[in-house]
This record gives sequence, C-alpha cells and structure tokens, in this order.
Amino acid sequence: MQVVERVIAAVAGRQDNVITLDQLLGAGLGRGAVAHRLEARTIQRMHRTVYLLGAAPPTPMARARGAVLAVGDAAALSHRSAAELYGLLPAASGDVDVTVVGSNPGVHPGIRLHRPRALAPIDVVTMGGMRITSVARTICDLAATESSAEVEHAFQEALYRRIVTPGALAAVLGREPARRGAPAIRALIRDPRLTRSQRERLLLKLIDQAQLPRPVTNVRTLGHLVDVLWPNERLIVEFDGWRAHGHRRAFETDRKRDQILVAAGYRVVRITDRQLLDEPVAVVARIAQALRG
Repeated sequence: MQVVERVIAAVAGRQDNVITLDQLLGAGLGRGAVAHRLEARTIQRMHRTVYLLGAAPPTPMARARGAVLAVGDAAALSHRSAAELYGLLPAASGDVDVTVVGSNPGVHPGIRLHRPRALAPIDVVTMGGMRITSVARTICDLAATESSAEVEHAFQEALYRRIVTPGALAAVLGREPARRGAPAIRALIRDPRLTRSQRERLLLKLIDQAQLPRPVTNVRTLGHLVDVLWPNERLIVEFDGWRAHGHRRAFETDRKRDQILVAAGYRVVRITDRQLLDEPVAVVARIAQALRG
C-alpha cells in the first residue's frame, strides 16, 4: 500500500493535488477503495471522474486543471478562466471555461464548454503541464464572451507585461477572420499605442508649448529609473502606459516605488497614454499646478 500511496502522491503532486479515476486505478486502487476514500473525505470529487486529494478547497489552478482533465486530453483551459490564470483579469466565481475540438465530451457541471471548429497548435501552450490557450488566443476568445471593458483591460495588461503584441492578435484573426468578437479585436489593434520615446516626445512638446521648465528624462533617482524629473522642484512624472491596475504584481511594485520616492520628498504624478492623447490640456495643467506647488 505504501507503493500505491507514493504513486498517488507523485501523480497528484504534478497536477496541483488533482487526480483522475483512471490514474487512481492505475496506481493500484480498486473502485471500492476510491469509494471508501470519498466516504472518509480523504479525497473529494471535483467532477465525475476527477478528484482532489484532501479536504481543503481547490486552488484556482486546481479548479482549472480538474476541469481540463474532466473534459479530456484534447481540452485546453480558455476564455475568462485562462485570462484569470494569466493574471489578465481578476478572479470571478463561476464555471471554468474549457475549449475542446472534435467529439462531444458531454455535459460537465461546473464547466463551460467551448467547441470551435478548429484550434491551431500555435494557439495552445502549456502551464505546469496543463494545456491552456495562448495569451493572444485568450484575448481574442474574451471578445466573444466578455464585456468590451474587460477585453480592453486584459489587452492593456498583456501589453504592459509584454506577453502579447498586436501582431499576435492579428495572427489569430488571420486564422479565423469571421470569429465572434473579431471587430472588437480589430478596433483594439487599430487603437494607437505609444512607445516610451513617443510618450516623452509628446509630453516634452506639450511642456514647451506651455512654456514650462524643461525636465530631464530617464534618470535614476534613489536607485529607481524615473520617466520625467524636475530635480529642483522634486517633481516626477511617470507614464502608466497601458498598465492595468488589476494586475497585483505591477500595482504593488509601482506603488512601493512611489512610496519610497514620496518618503524622500519627491512628488509623483502618473499619466496614462489615453490622457496624453485625449486630454493634453488637462495633463499640462496638472503638471503646471504641481510645479507651482
């Protein structure tokens, strides 16, 4: 029995504490032993043939893996569930999204199935051994099921973290030009994105036009690279770009840096691409007020 337990622990350990009935039987357990463990609550049923070891609630990764295992080898986590695991959208309660091509896997409570005609190999990657749609494919899928605000949120976050490019989204649309949500994705691709140098040139032009003092750019202050600095006024302007504050790691890192700078006597003003493009007068007014302050 010790050998059986070691095999079960090894398999589940690679799968976020999730294991299938076939894997339990393959480890040497009989169906009666599986039923006994369910009764004793040493395992819990996630889906018809998928179990979680222990009595603790499943982690988000375990929920995702359990759903993919329940649907089958050809399945892949997708849509909002994939976006949540990538950190592109905040976690939300609800069914797990799984995409599968081919034969109908049947009804699986707790799983929202998506059955496209095709799923290109390039549109699937692995995360911890689990199949999941690529970031580009995931964002394109979101356009068919989620609000435009959430699709833009996910796209902005992925751009900020440099895990997707507009070209990658265009490639997905090239493979499936008539897919649901395609117009929304094309609109995002057409929307202007400013590079760091473009932001600097635009802001410096606005500053010159307003006859404000010229700052220095891309300088290190207290060990941190800051975008724009007026040393005498101890004023810093940071470009938020396409940052999505739903991404905890980016939010926490930036706010920690701001706190260090503020504690040292600097003031930090953050501006976004959209503000630079659509509200230039308001941006200059904020900077002018900060400089006077």
